[in-house]
Amino acid sequence: MSALTLHIEGIGWWSPELADWAALATRLRAGEAMPADAEHGAAARARPPAAVLPPNERRRAPEPVLLACEAAAQACAMANQDPATLPCVFSSVHGDLAITEDMCMTLARDPRELSPTRFHNSVHNAPAGYWTVATGCHAASSAVSAWQRSFAAGLFEAAAQACAEQTPVLYAAYDATVGGPLGAAVRSSPAFAVAFVLAPERTPRALATLHLRHVPGEPSAFAYGSDAALPLLAALARGGAGSLRLASGAASSLAIEVAA
Repeated sequence: MSALTLHIEGIGWWSPELADWAALATRLRAGEAMPADAEHGAAARARPPAAVLPPNERRRAPEPVLLACEAAAQACAMANQDPATLPCVFSSVHGDLAITEDMCMTLARDPRELSPTRFHNSVHNAPAGYWTVATGCHAASSAVSAWQRSFAAGLFEAAAQACAEQTPVLYAAYDATVGGPLGAAVRSSPAFAVAFVLAPERTPRALATLHLRHVPGEPSAFAYGSDAALPLLAALARGGAGSLRLASGAASSLAIEVAA
């Protein structure tokens, strides 16, 4: 297939230890590994500020919503783009595992105790819903999940929309860790969110250019959550040309060429 060419105008990042793209880029350029779950300590209890949300919403919003909204707002601010005008794509491996686990345990104990609010926040497009309401965005929004391939699948979806509609698109990927029985059954990511504003035309705001295309064959190893995004983020942090392949579909990969 022909390559899709996109230009990154803004990058957002949030994790308990690294609160923005500048902090993450510094760490990646130094070749330092991301902290493992056991190393999080007190930082793991930090909450994203997510100032784009009204105070009442911010207090009751679950962690994935705060993660996604914080990174998305950072990317829009860096790109100097009005979030109310941007179509958006949100992706996650699991959605909100903590709420899913709580709901399953409630159903097993006493289904009559199941909270409508918890159910409302459990749906996979909850972060997209909070984001579009908070920003007044009436453009198209999508929620994508493709297991280990979620980051690449969401990136390609956002790129395809930007090229097809010839308009900048916001892409945000997020995941959160979970303990308990569900956490023992599935692999979850340390809490993180990353976001990009992708533009089909190059402007003075462009930070880097991406050429994306699907190629046959899968990578030898799959990555989850933040690990899936880090190869691309490392290439962007270095600011030079590079190429990588991410798991994106059955028997195929997303080949990404990065140029300054």
